[in-house]
Amino acid sequence: MIIADIAKIPGNQFPAGRWGRGLAGQAGQPIPAKGFVMGYVILEPNGGQVPWHNQEQEEVYMVLQGRGEICVGEERSEITAGQMVYMPPTVFHQLTNIGDSPLHMMYCYSPGGDVAHWRQELSGTLPRAGEGEIPPLPAGAQPQYTAAPVAK
Repeated sequence: MIIADIAKIPGNQFPAGRWGRGLAGQAGQPIPAKGFVMGYVILEPNGGQVPWHNQEQEEVYMVLQGRGEICVGEERSEITAGQMVYMPPTVFHQLTNIGDSPLHMMYCYSPGGDVAHWRQELSGTLPRAGEGEIPPLPAGAQPQYTAAPVAK
């Protein structure tokens, strides 16, 4: 039996104002699941974000605390604690904290494996909404975080 304590799992700070930690999935996660990935994310108040991206896997976000704006494909909606949203494979999506307190959420995607947007955000190479073959954000959406990471 594997029991993981979320309070003891280290995480990563991302430039778009979020802190995340993997819980289950690929190598190095506390629970080495093969068929799915699961993680816990905190978005900073007033703009912390999982920027506009897509991936091959289908995914679900569940907001545990806070208030956000979710964009999936051409749709945009507010999402609050207790609500979940489904992102089909390859469809672009973005979650932005639009509240004055941190937004806590969990994600789960399947099949398991790595997704590029984490590395792209950390390196400043995340493709921008509306440029080249990347679709634009839905009308009225919060802007995508695109600043280059701060050198340490």
